[in-house]
Amino acid sequence: MTATPDPFATFRPRRGRVVTSVMAGVVVLIFLIGAITVPGPREGGPWRLPDRLMLLVVGGAIAWLLRRYATIRATPTRERLVVRNLLVTRRLEWPEIVGIQFAGGDPWVQLDLTDTERLAVMAIQKADGAFGRAEASRLASLIRALGEGAEEGSADPPA
Repeated sequence: MTATPDPFATFRPRRGRVVTSVMAGVVVLIFLIGAITVPGPREGGPWRLPDRLMLLVVGGAIAWLLRRYATIRATPTRERLVVRNLLVTRRLEWPEIVGIQFAGGDPWVQLDLTDTERLAVMAIQKADGAFGRAEASRLASLIRALGEGAEEGSADPPA
């Protein structure tokens, strides 16, 4: 007998999270080694202390962006869906979501909103294959159960 997954479990990508976490560490290591080993004025090179510090800052910025990508998620509750993408976090009440798209060439789920805007949910990705499709189905079930078309008093999430 298999346990029914929690419909309100946080949506997170699998493959993208692992790859970007590893790459953030690699970037820090490479930029640190680079800042230490580039030839300075004593070795006849042009790299001075401010140049080395800037190299570390650039490496840190790249690692931060990769780490931010590793922490993208969508957190559903009975009241709302909180979507944390790469740079922006958006809180949506369920009635604001009128549809979901996960077809064509889109790399992740797209939500159709009442204000005619579309919002990417980067936490549910095509790169995750069957897992991504199952997560998109779970989100679609939550939208049907709690969204604009849901009847008042029937706020039970899908099993």
